Amino acid sequence: MQWKKEIRSWAIMLGVFAILYFTGLTTPIMGGLQSLLLSTGLIKPTIGHSEREGQDFDFSGQFMDLHGDRLGLSQLRGKTIFINLWATWCPPCRAEMPHIEQLYQKLGEREDIAFLMIALDDDFSKSTKFVKDKGFTFPVVHAAYGLNPSLQSQAIPTTLVVSPEGKVVFYQEGMSNFDTQEFREFLMGW
Repeated sequence: MQWKKEIRSWAIMLGVFAILYFTGLTTPIMGGLQSLLLSTGLIKPTIGHSEREGQDFDFSGQFMDLHGDRLGLSQLRGKTIFINLWATWCPPCRAEMPHIEQLYQKLGEREDIAFLMIALDDDFSKSTKFVKDKGFTFPVVHAAYGLNPSLQSQAIPTTLVVSPEGKVVFYQEGMSNFDTQEFREFLMGW
């Protein structure tokens, strides 16, 4: 009798997972849960702990913006640049986006700081629909022309900060809540 209950429990769990998988809800649900985790403040960016920090940033490379125009990295020289590599199919990317939006709302108007959210989806329309549906206002571009060596990463999300002098001053693979007082001060300090 006990084994029948066990089989029924497993069948229900597998059924729930199958529904989530086949309806495409796994990514948004996982992203939402991870975003709640980020809201606790337990996962914050760690400043000053990457081997890439201090390296020269490669300003070659172009991206396609929401209007289909090209944006060259060289256009952002002389500013502190917050760069995030992401995709709609990546739950941790989705998790940190509301927090990046909050950061952008606080610092996005500054002339000395540029935000660049680089979408890696094959179909840029998926990225633009996601951003529009969520009401995000940060600048989004597509990696339609590839990534230069400074932006190559083994994982997403990946976030970099480039100083006005063209040095990588922050590099992190994985999600974080970037809307912290410490990180805002870090961005404004360049």
